[in-house]
Amino acid sequence: MVLGGPARLTKILAVATAATWAIAALFALTPMLSIEGGFIPARVAGGAGFSIPVWLTPLTATLVHGGLLHIAFNLVMLIYCGREVEAVLGWKPLALLYFVGAYAAAAGQYVVDPGSQIPMIGASGAISAVLAVYALLFSRNEVKRFGPIPSHWVRALWLAAAWIAVQWLIALATRGGGFAVATPAHVGGFLAGLALARPLLSWRLASGRDSGGPIRRTREP
Repeated sequence: MVLGGPARLTKILAVATAATWAIAALFALTPMLSIEGGFIPARVAGGAGFSIPVWLTPLTATLVHGGLLHIAFNLVMLIYCGREVEAVLGWKPLALLYFVGAYAAAAGQYVVDPGSQIPMIGASGAISAVLAVYALLFSRNEVKRFGPIPSHWVRALWLAAAWIAVQWLIALATRGGGFAVATPAHVGGFLAGLALARPLLSWRLASGRDSGGPIRRTREP
């Protein structure tokens, strides 16, 4: 995988995530990294004995994954959706989206179970934010609005439901390996993506006009 050219940030994120998982798996470091680098809600209230500050763990958690199925599925979704979103928004808005998605995922997990001592690991929450923007930008299936919810958001919510459902299937397939789906994290990341889609697209349009750079045409969210 060459790190230059289109979708450079997506490639860098994918390589960094895959390399971290491979090293952890090779040297049996996953349990230790899950505790040290995973987001543990109970740590927010205070706790000693950890080398990584709790405020940084929403980001480090995106690099830590469980089994092969976990990392493989996340990488497929990151590469597939990330490169398309990056082609439209550029790498800087995508970086902000991924960053905010990671912290929104941790916030979602914390709100639901602030006393939990189970580490939240994986890039699924951050990818959920990317997935939400991808759904709003590229969805072409016509659906009816649902009450006050616009049709393009209905499409995005259907995709979110499918995303979480697949994560649950992965959890069932890997049951017994200590892997559980952090559904609130996925919801938090997805909601962050929905909220950021329009502002990030406006940012890209403004920067495109200033620089004269090409802007790929999509369905406006």
